[in-house]
Amino acid sequence: MKELNVGLIGAGFMGKAHSLAYAAMPMFFWPAPAMPVRRTIAEANEQLAEEASRRFGFERSTGDWRTVIDDPEIDVVDIATPNHLHAEIAIAAARAGKHIISEKPLARTSEEARAMYEAVVEAGVVNMVAFNYRRTPAVALAKRFIDEGAIGTVTNFRGTYLQDWSADPDSPLSWRFQKAIAGSGALGDIATHVIDIARYLVGDFAQVSALLSTFITDRPLQSGGADSLGTTRGGDGPRGPVDVDDEVMTMIRFASGAVGSIEATRNGHGRNNYITFEVHGTKGSIFFNYERRDELQVAFADDPGDRRGFRTIYTGPAHPNGSALWPIPALGIGYGETKIIEAHDFFTAIAEGTEVSPSFRDGYQTALIDDAIVESGESGAWVPVPTVDVPAPTGAVSS
Repeated sequence: MKELNVGLIGAGFMGKAHSLAYAAMPMFFWPAPAMPVRRTIAEANEQLAEEASRRFGFERSTGDWRTVIDDPEIDVVDIATPNHLHAEIAIAAARAGKHIISEKPLARTSEEARAMYEAVVEAGVVNMVAFNYRRTPAVALAKRFIDEGAIGTVTNFRGTYLQDWSADPDSPLSWRFQKAIAGSGALGDIATHVIDIARYLVGDFAQVSALLSTFITDRPLQSGGADSLGTTRGGDGPRGPVDVDDEVMTMIRFASGAVGSIEATRNGHGRNNYITFEVHGTKGSIFFNYERRDELQVAFADDPGDRRGFRTIYTGPAHPNGSALWPIPALGIGYGETKIIEAHDFFTAIAEGTEVSPSFRDGYQTALIDDAIVESGESGAWVPVPTVDVPAPTGAVSS
């Protein structure tokens, strides 16, 4: 079985999730498509990197991410940094011939995303954006139902991503509240997940009409480099400006003729990780709530009148990736399993020399949607969404 050496850049929340996935993927998917070797982890300085290497099981550590790029033994570069570093790292990795997985959003702007996509196209390397929620078995099952025509022609998509970790005005000024680092707020951070699910299930966006709002305009300056995600309070010290959106709402016209809406906020008291979608079709409906991620609710129009309504399917061995997970329906999966499935699909593409979705092309398309949403929020008008206009990869190289 082929081994692929991973260089992980960034050892925060997402670095932990990716490290877990590399360790556990062969335990769930055996034989594995390739064995991930946790070779090198990079952080902001040598001390943080060395601590992360011991915690996450990496053989080596470095305080300079360029060391990962320059190492000829590294096959895969994993980008789990704040957003402002994605483009520089990814372009350098592509030019070095490394396969790349990057956390979402792919970039701060569509211009950065385009440059990243062009780099991987030119290099012919396997590339992936870590929109992991689409790999929840229930979401993949919804995709199967839609593709098989079980709910007929899709007419409407309604999605949300609601959290409350930033609802406290005294939670610290994370990099996620700073446009120069994050690019946008709730839009890029969480709405992009629902945009990806909408594209996955329904297809491309044609137009958007959006409203973006900022409710908390300054926050206490954060001490230390860790992103606390609202788990601490900033106290009475100096505060800094927030220049990104707290909430985004958008209506959608899909290229297929379907319509839809998406709402995302990090300021919704009482909501933890409330990702939902409801899809209506001419023959039925589908509903999903990530906080009940083992369940998919379905309703079919041709059910007899005395039993028509939503029924609950508990995902398990009979459903997407079920044979690799747990042997009893509703035994329960978590966030980690979505990352494990993601790692499996990424390493399969590398081993087989194929493409994987969502790719940098999808990340670039999502960035174009984000830009259109921002433009609509500023103008108040419906804004057309351009489509990716650079060539798709002609093939990927295996490492």
